[in-house]
Amino acid sequence: MTPSPERAELTAALRDLRQRTGLSLTGLEERTPFSRSSWGRYLKGETLPPREAVRELCRLAGEPDRRCLALWEIAEAASSGRAAHAPPDEPARERDEPAGERVTPPATPPPDGVNRIRPWRIAVMVVAALAVLAGAVAAAALLSPDRSAETARTPPDSRTALPPPRCRDASCEGKDPMNMLCGTGPDTLGSYRTAAGARLELRHSRRCGASWARMWATEVGDRIEMTATGPVRSAEVTDALDARVYLYTPMTATAPGTVVRACFHPAAGAERECFEATVR
Repeated sequence: MTPSPERAELTAALRDLRQRTGLSLTGLEERTPFSRSSWGRYLKGETLPPREAVRELCRLAGEPDRRCLALWEIAEAASSGRAAHAPPDEPARERDEPAGERVTPPATPPPDGVNRIRPWRIAVMVVAALAVLAGAVAAAALLSPDRSAETARTPPDSRTALPPPRCRDASCEGKDPMNMLCGTGPDTLGSYRTAAGARLELRHSRRCGASWARMWATEVGDRIEMTATGPVRSAEVTDALDARVYLYTPMTATAPGTVVRACFHPAAGAERECFEATVR
C-alpha cells in the first residue's frame, strides 16, 4: 500500500535522522524500546511510528523534536481520519459563524477535527470501529512475527498508564507543553476565530497546573501572545511548516480562577485581536 503524502513526508524526515545517527536497525533496537523489525516498518513508511519512537530518533540524532513531532501530528491526523493536517477542517457549525466571533467550546471538547454534528451516528460508528479494532489487535497478536520481542521490551504498565508530566506549576514556566507531556488531555478554556481566518485556543493542563495558547490556519509572520500572572509568552509562524501545524506558546503557571489572555498579531499589519478565558 502506498503511504499517504503526510506519512511519506514524515518517513523521509525519519530516514534523514537515521542517516545522521549512523545506526543500523539493530543499533536502533539496542538504544530504544522498539524492535529492529518495527524500525524497519517505520522507516519504510509501512507503519506510522508511535510518537515516542519519533522522539527517540530525534534524541539519537541530536535534533530538536518539535518539527518531526509536528510532521507526526499531521500524519497521525490523516491516518486516523481526523483530517486535521492542513490544518484541521472546521466543523460545519463553526464555519457558519461570523469572522471575529468568539466560539465557546462545549463542556467536554471533542478531539481536534472531529465533526460535532449527528453525535448518535458518531457513537454507533465508534462502537463498530472498536469492535473491528479489537479483532484486528487479536489477529495481529497471533500473526506478528516480532510480537514476543516487542512485548518483552515494553513493560505491561507502560502500555496503558500515562507517563507523568515533566513539570508542575512554577517549574513549567516558559517550557514547551508537548515536551513536558502537559498536552495529554488538556482543557480548552476558550476558542476564537480571527478576521483573517486563523484559529486560536487557550489550553490548560490540570496535571501540570499551567496554561498555553495555540494557533493554526495561520500565515508566515503571524504571532500570538499569551499573558496570565507571569511573563508574556509568545509564538510566531516563521515558515511554511509552522503555518501548516498547531503552533504553541510556552507555558505559564496558572491556578483555578486565573484569567488568561491571548492576543493575535497578524503578519499583514491589521489590528491585533484579543480574547480571554478563566482557568476552571
